[in-house]
Amino acid sequence: MSTPHRVVIAVFPDVDLLDVTGPAEVFALANRETAGAAGYVVRLAGPEAGPVVTSAGVRILADVAFAEAGAADTLLVPGAVAMGPDGPVALVDDAVVAWVAVTAPHARRIASVCVGAHVLAAAGLLDGRRATTHWSTAAQLAADHPEVRVDADPIFVRSGRIWTGAGISACLDLALALVAEDHGEDLALAVARQLVVYLRRQGGQSQFSVPLSRPATGRRDIDELRVYITEHLDHDLSTSALAGRMCLSERQFARVFRQETGTGAAAFVEAARVEAARRLLEGTDEALEAVAAATGFGSVETLHRAFRRQLSTTPAGYRRRFRTVS
Repeated sequence: MSTPHRVVIAVFPDVDLLDVTGPAEVFALANRETAGAAGYVVRLAGPEAGPVVTSAGVRILADVAFAEAGAADTLLVPGAVAMGPDGPVALVDDAVVAWVAVTAPHARRIASVCVGAHVLAAAGLLDGRRATTHWSTAAQLAADHPEVRVDADPIFVRSGRIWTGAGISACLDLALALVAEDHGEDLALAVARQLVVYLRRQGGQSQFSVPLSRPATGRRDIDELRVYITEHLDHDLSTSALAGRMCLSERQFARVFRQETGTGAAAFVEAARVEAARRLLEGTDEALEAVAAATGFGSVETLHRAFRRQLSTTPAGYRRRFRTVS
């Protein structure tokens, strides 16, 4: 059996239950798949040993108090949220932050799950780093910690020995990536199969689809245009064509679209086309030429460039990794 790998997961009142149990299950299955050779030993550390009531109302038991937790090979920090008037708000407990700040320097690897990134940021661990969190609290993280380069899109982000993960089910993707780093892709994929996870998503994948990632604007015509774009990807969606559809000059249209959506029209169109292409690559055997035509890219070369920009991979490489058809 290999040297034990000590995983310490922080728990505290109102912690998100899946943030704790999801990664713990991944590490347990890695042990089972290797007859214990993976060597993961998971311990829960809380303000004090004993019962902790999670956000789901389910009680879990902290094995040890923070003061007695000792060093960790992997320090895992989940999060907690409350509902404010404008939506979810990440909760940051000073006692948890203080313990993380003291423990992190002695850990080989630190990872946050969901809004646990707010705890890492408060502990000063994300200064100058790119990081992600659940999309609903990304603006809060950026406002509270301007020294952190917040990216609300990826499933997870790695910056040196510090990993940050997105929300809810993305805890499984993050934990699988940690297993892959420790023991290789084959074991991670074996664990994913045991979890009946259809795809093991990579860090570069988006937390959500293009339509879901853009909330409604203050202008109905812009919202209707965005729907039109996603439903007519093989049409002419150039800035001039879209401006004409809106009966605006190109300059005025570009200004209004960016003002209302926070992004340029061309960038929105490309993101929508890439998402549609991803679905075709995952779920069909269509040739790349057909995928490019159906999604409005026109040529495989244009499709290739867009995938490089958006996902840092090629269409063929993406299909090999994420294809779901047999």
